[in-house]
Amino acid sequence: MRIFESSTPNAERLRSLLKYAVLAPSSHNTQPWRFQINNNTVSLYADRTRALPANDPDDRELTISCGCALMNLRVAAAHEGLDMTCEIVPDHNDEDLLAVASFHETESPSLGETELFQSIEARRTYRKRFAPREVTDSILLALIEAATEEGAWLQVIESESIRQSIAAIVSEGDLLQWSNPSWRRELAAWIHPRHRGDGLTVPGIVAPIAHIVVRTFDLGKGVGAKDKQLVDESSVIAVLGTEGDSVIDWLGAGQALERILLKAQANGLQASFLNQPIQVASLRPKLQSLLGRTGFAQILLRLGFPADQLDSVPRRSLDEIVD
Repeated sequence: MRIFESSTPNAERLRSLLKYAVLAPSSHNTQPWRFQINNNTVSLYADRTRALPANDPDDRELTISCGCALMNLRVAAAHEGLDMTCEIVPDHNDEDLLAVASFHETESPSLGETELFQSIEARRTYRKRFAPREVTDSILLALIEAATEEGAWLQVIESESIRQSIAAIVSEGDLLQWSNPSWRRELAAWIHPRHRGDGLTVPGIVAPIAHIVVRTFDLGKGVGAKDKQLVDESSVIAVLGTEGDSVIDWLGAGQALERILLKAQANGLQASFLNQPIQVASLRPKLQSLLGRTGFAQILLRLGFPADQLDSVPRRSLDEIVD
């Protein structure tokens, strides 16, 4: 079913597409994007008021999240019979302007993107233990191809010894992050009641207690042990990477990531992130060495079949993010 009728005014049509763009994942569910509609274009801006200086000092993950939103916009446009062309980082004098997308009617939208549309609303960040079920080689190949289509690479970790080494680095990253009071304060600041529409949501009555606990106590040892277990028990551990490490590469990584996540969901999988070895600068070379390849690791993923259903994650209203 189409999102809108062909007679709908252009601005309203594009605004309807943005309802799907904003369902992209982001660190701490910060939703660090803004959009501007102008005639037949949508401009994507980084909203750096929602940056995470302690967790993401270079705005790398912020930019990747914006790339995920850009991919959702492409998929929604293709579903509506629109071809989307995109100019990446068009104005070097405006570092917040990441992309300008233009749209026109087409009789042959991208079939590969159209088929992913139903997965946008069904995709979740699944932080629980996965069901004990193997992922087939054909699905893994499809995910690798999804990354390649966006100019990125996805390396599935098959060696048990390397998986164990990655689990140890994840745990080490937890220890380093939780020992940092600035990082804990930042995390606590993004623990919100669900009605806020963003952040890491908890029941409203629990939020003040959660803030105090996260700000005050170094929980790194316990969190590290839990994350190590998640690595050990996950059906698939994979690293998404790019050949370069610039803003353009990060946007490409985001589009590749979202294509992978949507393709995974279409095959019954969900995913979550264990990015500590990439977020902590001193650990990134260790992970890169384990991969044994050139390029730059951008996202560490765990994938598998969910054991139960998750509620949707709250989102801010379009009025807050669309000009």
